[in-house]
Amino acid sequence: MHRQIAGKLTGRVTKWLVLVAVLVVAGLMMPFGGKLTDVQNNETESWLPSSAESTKAFEKLKAFQDEYDVGTTVVYHKAGGLSESDLAAIEDQAGEIEAIKGITDVVTPQRAEAAGIPAPFVSEDGEVAKLQFTVNYGDKLWEELPDLKDRLDEITAIDGVDTYLAGAGGQSADAATIFTSFDGKLLFVTLGVVVLILLVSYRSPLLWALPILSAAIGLMTTMGLLYFLAKYAGLTVNGQTQFILTVLVIGAGTDYALLLVARYREELRRHEDRHEAMAFALHRAAPAILASAATVVVGLLCLTFAELNSTAGMGPANAIGVAVTFLVMVTLLPALLVICGRWIFWPLIPRYGSQEPTASGLWARVGKGISPRPRTVWVGTALVLAALCLGFLRLDTSGIPSDEMYTTEQDSVTGQTILIEHGLVDASTPVQVVANEDKAKDVAAAMAGVDGLAQPVVVAAEDGVALIAAELTSDPYAPAAYDTVEDVRTAVHGVDGADALTTGMTAVSLDIEDAASRDNKVIIPIVLLAVLLILIGLLRSLVSPLILVGTVILSFGAALGISGLVFDFIYGHEHTDTGFPLFSFVFLVALGIDYNIFLMTRVREETANHGTRRGSLIALSSTGGVITSAGIVLAATFAMLATMPMTFTLQLGTTIALGVLLDTMIVRSVLVTAINLDAGGKIWWPSPLDRKPPIEPTEGVALTPEAEPEPTPV
Repeated sequence: MHRQIAGKLTGRVTKWLVLVAVLVVAGLMMPFGGKLTDVQNNETESWLPSSAESTKAFEKLKAFQDEYDVGTTVVYHKAGGLSESDLAAIEDQAGEIEAIKGITDVVTPQRAEAAGIPAPFVSEDGEVAKLQFTVNYGDKLWEELPDLKDRLDEITAIDGVDTYLAGAGGQSADAATIFTSFDGKLLFVTLGVVVLILLVSYRSPLLWALPILSAAIGLMTTMGLLYFLAKYAGLTVNGQTQFILTVLVIGAGTDYALLLVARYREELRRHEDRHEAMAFALHRAAPAILASAATVVVGLLCLTFAELNSTAGMGPANAIGVAVTFLVMVTLLPALLVICGRWIFWPLIPRYGSQEPTASGLWARVGKGISPRPRTVWVGTALVLAALCLGFLRLDTSGIPSDEMYTTEQDSVTGQTILIEHGLVDASTPVQVVANEDKAKDVAAAMAGVDGLAQPVVVAAEDGVALIAAELTSDPYAPAAYDTVEDVRTAVHGVDGADALTTGMTAVSLDIEDAASRDNKVIIPIVLLAVLLILIGLLRSLVSPLILVGTVILSFGAALGISGLVFDFIYGHEHTDTGFPLFSFVFLVALGIDYNIFLMTRVREETANHGTRRGSLIALSSTGGVITSAGIVLAATFAMLATMPMTFTLQLGTTIALGVLLDTMIVRSVLVTAINLDAGGKIWWPSPLDRKPPIEPTEGVALTPEAEPEPTPV
């Protein structure tokens, strides 16, 4: 039945129908895919769960300020001291800044003094001054900030004075600039790396184009679909989701293509008719590809259990990407391969009746090396991986402070550092407390006793609710500031009848970290259970799935362990985002299990004829090359995240690349194969498969399947 369906997709007429149908759908979606950035939601507050204290405070805070107001600070620095003419120039610039649409409440040193604002706007040593204002572009802030930053850089330029756009607005401007400028670059760099790897893997100047074209169509179709879901169905899509989607779709799509093309090449040697060869290739490869895609999709959908809206939104968005890519790879790619014919493999064209080269290749030799002492091999390998897990102790998942958020120098970080070093505070990120108006003074008094805060001020009161604010005296994204917010919450919650709620950018970041920590504990077990159930259904066994899940967990731990050492001693960025373990786990487990699925489905197929031990060696020799190529492609695509100047993407890309390489080179090829050879048919319990004594490979016998009877043409 499955072979008949596969044959209908790649028949002499239907191949053209499939091609036209996929291209029409892709053509309709592509224009909207280019508009996905228009519906992104990159506001930090939108990531919060409804249960967070900051979220509850936002509703009351709306009475005092627009939810889209973003405090922004321009920092002026001159070694040796700012002159009177420099300070006069800052005052003159205020008028130009006020004329910019969307900017209000401009405060300069002179204006602050006239208004009696107690916080200093010029440092005691006279080297630093600040100018602050409010930016409000509504929900278009992310799109407008890069252009605004360029304009402000021109306005605030003073000879001999260094200027930096800092504060919450500066942070958002730097992030928006990075995301918008790297979207296209990341795509083209990733495609370039994949093309290079495919050229080496296929050793063909032509064949690489078909997987790349199919993956690109899958990506653009996904982005178009996500545009509609974000615009009309409330799906949260942000810049982080989009750049991960790019590398995931290209990497996974290329993996699926490698598996299909490898099986198609095998079948071309057995069948003279290429349509018939593709029908058999799809019939045999599609179940493994489907199981692989389903594992990734289910793993990503488990993220919907996250409290963080950004994490919960990332799951469905990327799951849709993988599902669409799977459909493209089992429809468009087979049609293109059959339409092009055997010549697309030039110069290594698989001729009908020619010998399959994997029988004597590298992975066949690896299998022969493992088979004499498989228990020694798998125990030794497991111990080495377990030892590598100890490097995890070097990871600090408490969050990334602002001075480590980027791998390159950014104005917002430099400006913030200069303010702190010269005794000025950033008024754009105050700690804000909303409380009952009759308890406002008591709340302010409670806040006054907290270290790390400037003098609290009752800003306003309306409809029985008061806003009390105090500026932080430290980096608003550093652990010290988080401690201050927790102390504030403890203090104001102790005021009877105040119903005090604490918010502000630092409080929001703290709530995000708390939610991410909770998500780590809840979602990781759910993902493991989901993957285990899929493997049980696929392999119809209990023992083998448990072994595979165990090896992937060991691989994940080793990848984190190596990463901990790399981050600390090579990158110099030992702090990681609180959500880093969860993202790494989901992608590594969901993607890492792919290679075990590719291997074990082939082991099961060969076991029926050759027994588990010989079937494992045949499967390793047959799939070793393609799985290794797939792993290198996926590792390389995720490694491209390291080209973005953000610590989070550098760390995530590094860990996933390391984990995928461990899975393909060590776990799948050595550890799993050695366990299969040691345990034999026991791995299929309680399935009746291989209940008979396994057929041991004998010296000189080729590790290839026995000749199969020629099947009926499709």
